[in-house]
Order: sequence, then structure tokens, then C-alpha cells
Amino acid sequence: MKNKQLLSRVWLSIAVILILIALPFFGGGRVIGIGITMGITMIAVIGLQLTMGYAGQVNMGQSAFMGVGAFAAGFCVSKLGFSAIPALLCAGIAAALFGLVFGAAAVRIRGFYLALTTIAAQYVFIFIMLKLPHSWFGQAEGLRLKAVGLFGLTLNTDVRIYFFVLFVLVVLTIGAYNIVRSKTGLAFVAIRDQENASALLGINVVKYKLLAFLIGAYYAGVAGGLWAYYVRYVQIDQFSLWLSIWYAGMIIVGGTGSILGAIIGTFVISMLQEALTFLGPQLAELVGTGSGQIVFAGMNIILGLAIMICVIYARKGLVGLLPRKLTSE
Repeated sequence: MKNKQLLSRVWLSIAVILILIALPFFGGGRVIGIGITMGITMIAVIGLQLTMGYAGQVNMGQSAFMGVGAFAAGFCVSKLGFSAIPALLCAGIAAALFGLVFGAAAVRIRGFYLALTTIAAQYVFIFIMLKLPHSWFGQAEGLRLKAVGLFGLTLNTDVRIYFFVLFVLVVLTIGAYNIVRSKTGLAFVAIRDQENASALLGINVVKYKLLAFLIGAYYAGVAGGLWAYYVRYVQIDQFSLWLSIWYAGMIIVGGTGSILGAIIGTFVISMLQEALTFLGPQLAELVGTGSGQIVFAGMNIILGLAIMICVIYARKGLVGLLPRKLTSE
């Protein structure tokens, strides 16, 4: 039975990867752009899933960690002349160190108070970026990047960036699956379910709480670095608190405690966002207001409704509606 389940997941994974590889050859520029943005978002949300869904540590600062990674990658590329992979590693490390600072709060507090502490990461991130020298990160003006190099190639087209994002997404997704199946992943789940009992069983709660924030922030930093490569302009307004809230919503909709749930939640919410962006001008004409107002308000309404529906009718998220043989991790 287990072999059949494994075979089913392997074939499904191969089919999905082949579809994603073929996407740039059949989709237009808009489709490729959506694919790049969605892939970057999935990396950040998978990292948040490891912190929140598996370790049970509330984190509302994932966007700030992503911003740290974006600025770190931009600095390495524009100021130090790094190529894509070394700069991306630096982005992940910088975000992980920043996340570790706020993860230290998780050692003493939890729940609502921990959420407030991680929200502070957004404002600390903005404060630091505005106070550091202008020659480093551009302060309020932001940081512009040149097209980054990768093994003799230049990531100066959306197609090349798409395949690079897809490669990083696959590697980090496999890494996330390996983490949750390891001793570290089991410790995360134990702390999430019964923190006091975990300590009595000899699990180093402090160590694994910090590790959960470090890993989650690392994923966010890598996502931020990829975002910097894609837009080639990094500015603090791109990494708002609302973005962190959306990431948390994607986990709730997709299913907490599941890597596949993070992927499904990101895909579904992202497609709803794109649909509303497309329909925004038509809705604005019917209502008689600006399309920007319609899109912003509509997106918040959609996220709220999606969370409410999943909480009431699908407590395990959308992943809980799939056959068990495809979702067991």
C-alpha cells in the first residue's frame, strides 16, 4: 500500500513538473509573470508553514524577512558583484539572522503576544532600512539591480528567471519535505501539540523554537532574493504587513501542517487575486469608483471569505479534501 501511495505521488509530481517546464512555451508573457510571482510566493509560504504549521510558532513578520533577503541580495549583486547563487545564499542567511532575533521572543512568549512581537519585525525592518547609509540600500528610494549572472548566462529575460525560480522552488520544496520527516520535523510537531510534555520528554524546546524561525526566515530571504532578481528594484513598500497576513491566509486556506497545503493555498489565493485584478476595471465601471479601490477591498474580502469557509467547512484546509494517498507526508 505504501509503495502504491509513493508511486502515485511520484508520478503526480513528475506530471506537475513537466507541465511547469512546458508553461513558458505555451503561455504568454503575462502567464510567465504570474508563474514567477507565484513560485516566489510559494517559497515564502512554505517557509512560513515550517514555522507556523509544523512548529506552531505564530509569525506575522514573514514579509519583513523577505524584504531583508531582497535588500541583501540586491546589495550583493549591485555593490559586490556577486552572481545569482552566492547572492541568494547571502539573502537567506541575512534573513535567517534577522528572524533569529525575533525568534528569541518565542522562547518566553506564545500565541497572541508572539504575533504582536513578530509584527514589530515589519517596523524594525523599515526603520533599519531608512537609517542605514544611503549608499548601502538607498533608504526610501530603494535599490536598483542590474541583471544577475548565472553560470555564464544573464537572467535578463522572464523565461530565464522563471526556470531559475522553478529550480529553486523544487530544491527548497524537497528540502522542506526532508525537514518535516526528520528528527527536527518531529520535534517541531511535538512542540506545537504539547510544548510542556515535549520538554519533559527531553526535547530542547528553546533550540527548536529558534530553529523554526531561522528556517522559515531563510526561506523568506531566498524568496526575497528571487523577487529582487525579477523586478530588479527593491523598495521597502514592497514588503508590507498586509503581505505577511496574506501569507498566513494562504496557509489557513491550503491547510496548516502540510507542505502540499502551503502550495495549494498559494496557488488558489494567487489565482483569485489575478482574477480580481482582471475583473477590477469592469467592476469599477458598475460600481462607479476607482478600480484600485475595488481591487484592494475585493482582495481583502476574498481572503476573509476564503478563511471563513475553510474554517467552517474544511478545518484541515483544501488539502484535507484531497485523497489521503496523495497528501500523507
